[in-house]
Amino acid sequence: MRYHSTRGQADQKDFAGVLLAGLATDGGLYMPESWPQFSAAELRALRGLPYPELAARVMAPFVAGSIEFADLQAMCRRAYAGFAHKATVPLVQVDTNIFALELFHGPTLAFKDLALQLVGHLFEHVLAQRGEKVRIVGATSGDTGSAAIEAVAGRKNIDITILHPFGKTSEVQRRQMTTVGAENVLNIAVDGNFDDCQDLVKAMFADAPFREEMNLSAVNSINFARIAGQIPYYFYAALNLGAPDREVAVAVPTGNFGNILAAWAARQMGVPISRFIVASNRNDILARFLEANDMSVHGVEPSLSPSMDIQVSSNFERLLFEFQGRDAALTAKTMADFRATGKMTVADEVWHAIRRDFEGFRLSDDETLAEIARSYQESGYLADPHTAIGLAAAREKAPVGLPVIVAATAHPAKFPDAIEKAVGSRPPLPPHLSDLYDRKEVFSRAPNDLAVIETCVRNFANRNV
Repeated sequence: MRYHSTRGQADQKDFAGVLLAGLATDGGLYMPESWPQFSAAELRALRGLPYPELAARVMAPFVAGSIEFADLQAMCRRAYAGFAHKATVPLVQVDTNIFALELFHGPTLAFKDLALQLVGHLFEHVLAQRGEKVRIVGATSGDTGSAAIEAVAGRKNIDITILHPFGKTSEVQRRQMTTVGAENVLNIAVDGNFDDCQDLVKAMFADAPFREEMNLSAVNSINFARIAGQIPYYFYAALNLGAPDREVAVAVPTGNFGNILAAWAARQMGVPISRFIVASNRNDILARFLEANDMSVHGVEPSLSPSMDIQVSSNFERLLFEFQGRDAALTAKTMADFRATGKMTVADEVWHAIRRDFEGFRLSDDETLAEIARSYQESGYLADPHTAIGLAAAREKAPVGLPVIVAATAHPAKFPDAIEKAVGSRPPLPPHLSDLYDRKEVFSRAPNDLAVIETCVRNFANRNV
């Protein structure tokens, strides 16, 4: 499998090259040259497989030519061996046709673990083959940072620096990043919001001399390996609800668009997903786009669902590339204009085509608390604020008669303050995190300034020189 940049000016790469590169040198995002296809018979053959085996089979076409299938199988088994639920990603029925796909049974209690636990093994495998060392830089709105750090902490061929917006994650999310204590981990709290952190990461990749000097790589969902690692759980959920002989819909609480893009990719590969419901909080750029072709950047407003406090959804570029006929020049111009003006211009026919598959939804903080309380009272299901928005979207927007898969993206214990407001009690952390509030935090604080951040990364890289 070969991969192309959405902006068309970077060299093609194989999977290993894409894994290590993260962002393309032209600022674009890597996409597979074609989507692997699974026939109805092949999909049925996946039913009943343990999740690690299913994940390996779904991902195999993406790594073809870079990683042997037996090695991928072994990495999937190791990646998911420590998950707290034997099913890895259990489906829980919440309402007549609404099913929560619980993606939070990994070590950091968030859906990012499904991809990043595997990506950590993929990095180690490829770097050992090449005899190289990389320095990962990433931005987080809450969950990616802790999942990425957990995936690579202590690995000898990897350093990792994670930028998070100072004071704009939950305390549990922050402490999961800042209390790890591994020698190869640097946390930087940036004076700004997530979009600022994401821009700093992209700027480091765009600084070619710095990128080469540091041998930078990425674990954010700008790295296609992250998307590839998320696609299998939509296969798993749909198959458990009757696919390929029955259509399903999905409702996904979405900030950076990677999780719902993985669901769309599953549909491209043969999974019969008929509708994609994009669930947003007050930071509703995606909902506005889907309602009125209004992709205009407003200020980021902090909310009870901080992982969705985003205005610039990086992975939307991948969807745009597809719906614009894989026209890389047009995609590059669209993104450049968006960066320059803060407003994306999408042709009406492209917008209408996207709307045939995707529908937007938004929920305020008060409505989110009400949905947490409602789900708990009516079905006994305790949802974190992000998942609650997905559940509300499923209730309101789901096609009649179809089962809806709601991506349950985080454990409620990650957001104890919101849960207490909604239901009157604080959910306990699982045993392996029970002492989280007692652990020592270590992080640096820095301004939203590229030169300062690059100096921090460089000094950390050279700490033992």
